[in-house]
Amino acid sequence: MSTAPWATIPDLIDDAAQRFPETEAMVDGDVRWNFVEFRDRIHRCARALMASGVEKGDTVAVWAPNIWEWAVAALGAHVAGAVVVPVNTRWKGREAAYVLSNSAATMLFTVTDFLDTDYVAALREVDVPSTLREIVVMRGATPEGTTTFADFLDRAEQVDEADRLARAADITGDDLCHIMFTSGTTGDPKGAMLIHSAICRAYLSWANVIGLDRDRYLIVNPFFHSFGLNAGILACLMTGSTIIPHPVFDVPSVMRRIPEERISMLPGAPAIYQTILNTPDLDTWDLSSLRLAVTGAAAIPVEMIVQMRDRLGFEKVVTGYGLTESSGMATMCRHDDDPEIIAKTSGRAIDDVEVRVVDPEGIELPRGEPGEIVVRGYNVMKGYLNDPEKTAETIDVDGWLHTGDIGIMDDNGNIDITDRVKDMFINGGFNAYPAEIENLMMNHPGIGQVAVVGVPDQRLGEVGYAFVVPAPGAEQDTDALIAWCRAEMANYKAPRHIEFVDELPLNASGKVLKYELRDRAVASLR
Repeated sequence: MSTAPWATIPDLIDDAAQRFPETEAMVDGDVRWNFVEFRDRIHRCARALMASGVEKGDTVAVWAPNIWEWAVAALGAHVAGAVVVPVNTRWKGREAAYVLSNSAATMLFTVTDFLDTDYVAALREVDVPSTLREIVVMRGATPEGTTTFADFLDRAEQVDEADRLARAADITGDDLCHIMFTSGTTGDPKGAMLIHSAICRAYLSWANVIGLDRDRYLIVNPFFHSFGLNAGILACLMTGSTIIPHPVFDVPSVMRRIPEERISMLPGAPAIYQTILNTPDLDTWDLSSLRLAVTGAAAIPVEMIVQMRDRLGFEKVVTGYGLTESSGMATMCRHDDDPEIIAKTSGRAIDDVEVRVVDPEGIELPRGEPGEIVVRGYNVMKGYLNDPEKTAETIDVDGWLHTGDIGIMDDNGNIDITDRVKDMFINGGFNAYPAEIENLMMNHPGIGQVAVVGVPDQRLGEVGYAFVVPAPGAEQDTDALIAWCRAEMANYKAPRHIEFVDELPLNASGKVLKYELRDRAVASLR
């Protein structure tokens, strides 16, 4: 059984500063800190949080793009004993308010100027949760009633270092470190409760499999996502790798940063590498520093893996599979696997974790037969926040996490994910859940009933297709309804296609026949 040398994230931060004192830890604009300087800023943030009244076990939310302040705020919260609630930057005010309220967040760290979005204004357009005592603006204009990040950090002088040390020492591996909200088929996001020791152990295992080691890591995966936070920020602390945040992915900016910063680790969805490979002037760019790539969450052509090695120069290309409820990971390919295995499967179970494919009764199926993927091990969440019923539905009495994904396991234990038990679809690498989208759409006065299905899309993988039964007397304006959806929910959730219908097809028990609608939607797009 493998264990990590640290049971908590505060221990990991201190250890990184001891092992890699002079190594560059964070590069963002004018910021260039080594690991000691990074640690010191995290500790200052922790003291400022303590001065702000944050106690062990309180929840602190971060709603911002990939910037150095995100990492300092989140890690500072960990050191102060708080539980971090990352908020999706694509969410609108209503979605964020639900998560802040459900998690009883006491403080929110955010920005007011990301992609023309003012998150404070978006939140204030809906109800600001009563538990939220303070909003700290890390970048952008500071609206009335909020605090600048600099003013917040100045509070650190009010708390002794001895008190901070005592707080950090009080944190154990069994304490919660994150509550990561994953949208669900019940319609509202659910908070997966994750603990320090599992996250530390899982991502050390992850870093070992891919061979991350003092790399220069361009983190294009959002920090609010398990990949950006755990396989990004924390994995860099574990391996002495440099955190280089990248707030918005576009090929020209990524191509420029690779030679500028000598990037050696570049993760991302398959579409990222495909886009780079399709760049007309690819051969004019210096990509010689690239070494490691980690991808997944979509179908991958075998040829792309070959081209990533031959044309982009990656020594190692790895794919994997996980879900928020399994601390973000469950299976991984190994870098020396055949390109066919890397492209066609999501690999096999990580160390000390069990993965099976089972029938509806939970009986393990023979290799090669499709069934539901279930996961058991230290990486499984403690449960869903405030939802014991949903927790019991998801984690059975024997400790198996039922993923809702259909897969086939080969003789070597590699998993090929073929379908989803639930109706989730993946839009541009983001999980979109029809029930949640339907819930949001029902706020529109012109909608009587709605059913959403995912349909294939060449660019994004899958997009939403909504069948709408109009409310009596309501206008049937497709463009206006799509525009409303885009204003009310994250772009990846907003349906790209809307069809008005008189009624939805139902089965005998009154449930909507989604498979019929999916077939109909696909046929209409041909």
